[in-house]
Amino acid sequence: MELGIKGKSALVTASSKGIGKAVSEMLAEEGCSVAICSRNKEELINVADEIKRKYSIEPVWCVCDLNELKDIEAMVETVVKQFGKIDILVNNCGGPEAGNFQQLTDKNWQSAFQQVLLSAVRFCNLVIPDMILREWGRIINITSVAVKQPIDNLMLSNSLRNGLIGFAKSLSNEVAKYNVTVNNIAPGYTLTNRIYDLAVNTAKREEKSHEEILIEMAKEIPMNRLASPEEIASATVFLASKQASYITGNTIQVDGGLVKGIY
Repeated sequence: MELGIKGKSALVTASSKGIGKAVSEMLAEEGCSVAICSRNKEELINVADEIKRKYSIEPVWCVCDLNELKDIEAMVETVVKQFGKIDILVNNCGGPEAGNFQQLTDKNWQSAFQQVLLSAVRFCNLVIPDMILREWGRIINITSVAVKQPIDNLMLSNSLRNGLIGFAKSLSNEVAKYNVTVNNIAPGYTLTNRIYDLAVNTAKREEKSHEEILIEMAKEIPMNRLASPEEIASATVFLASKQASYITGNTIQVDGGLVKGIY
């Protein structure tokens, strides 16, 4: 399928590894100009070199802490200077601190709020005015299957990612008339560093090996396996496409059937 986004410019946050990296590579493969960011400069350089080698596209990269407004502003300014515009924004971030309610501090909550919700709000605030003027834009937020089915020991993620869903739905209603769509992807258990770390933490609590925990996770899923980052990226890039122009305000789970509910 021709996705109709060749020549579009895309900014993908937290994109030096995992789902963010996979999304960046897939957008580059579709012919988009791609900008990537992360807190890790060395990882960014490696990913940029890899994208250039594979797709003959020179990505823009910036070191960016999603908890810092000045970093976000500098990132958007750099991308607009290089590309002239941002057509596609993919808000992605690492998961906040794991833990049950009584284990979490006020500092944990503040950090999770900035990382998961406020970073997306800030990026949207900076890119939407120009999207409205040009009457074209795609915003996709990478959340978690936790927005449909809360996950034990992930109090912060369960809470703040649902806040992002509410924000995205409200925003989608405001900007739809300008041909700007806002959607969310809710990945299930995916083979990333985040899921590995969660498996290690769970293994310590339950006195098991992390391999056992990963196997148990897979058994919860009707497809009997974890997702690859590329499978999440495929759904994300479709929502960025011309063909997805009438899809907005939705949260699409990519979970192998993990969520048991109908809606």
